[in-house]
Amino acid sequence: MKILADYAHEKGLKFGLYSDAGYSTCCNLPGSLGYEEIDAKTYEEWGIDYLKYDNCNTDGSPPEERYPVMRDALLKINRTIYYSMCEWGINAPAKWGKEVANSWRNTGDIEDNWKSMLTIIDANDVWADYAGPGGWNDPDMLEVGNGGMTFEEYKVHFGLWSLSKAPLLIGCDITNMSKETLEILTNEEVIAINQDSLGVQGKKLESKDGKEIWGGPLSGDAFVIMLLNRGESPAEIEANFSKIGIEKGEYIVRDLWAKKDLGSFSESFKETVDPHSGILVKISPK
Repeated sequence: MKILADYAHEKGLKFGLYSDAGYSTCCNLPGSLGYEEIDAKTYEEWGIDYLKYDNCNTDGSPPEERYPVMRDALLKINRTIYYSMCEWGINAPAKWGKEVANSWRNTGDIEDNWKSMLTIIDANDVWADYAGPGGWNDPDMLEVGNGGMTFEEYKVHFGLWSLSKAPLLIGCDITNMSKETLEILTNEEVIAINQDSLGVQGKKLESKDGKEIWGGPLSGDAFVIMLLNRGESPAEIEANFSKIGIEKGEYIVRDLWAKKDLGSFSESFKETVDPHSGILVKISPK
């Protein structure tokens, strides 16, 4: 395992490992319950960077009791390991997860289709106010590039995860990515939204007849919004600045996918959005 971790690090990658806060994993492989300190020390020796910790085959005790045991074990070793808690939102982990882990799942598993992706982000949105620097809501791994959605749907997927400050975990085969997949996953301007230093999770701000506005504040008095069309036909969507929390003033609106400024706006921004598509923009003071 150390050799494999070293190989990943040589490629500029982080090395993640999966275990379980139970006697065995969801696939009935050995879990870590009762062996937390031994396993944490082993992860240190192997060079692990990321631990996804699941919730199958437990002793019946609540997650609030089992997950801190691994946290304490990880804090004792001489390596920083990102601790990803995965108890599927059973016991509202957003309410207590920040004291335990770096991120926590609020939902069941995502599937590689439009409906599942939107269902997952809707469920995650409920807990937006609990996220922030040091602890993040996790709506599950990205499906971008796995083939179940269109290019535009995957752009919506990546954009929603980015503005929601979700962990951006690539879930496709990185050795066999299409040009379109690589274009989505390496868009530095969209990734910058996710990594913004203010660390405020964006929310669903408006929703009517399949037309939605998602967004939130960024550092530097900027703002990010997505005009999202869930419907089956083109729709004009307008974001009124004052209604969504943007103070009065003159702003430059930048299309983050096209990587170009769309002009100066003072009261609102509107566009016609294709079905199953989203327009992601950054709104910055002029």
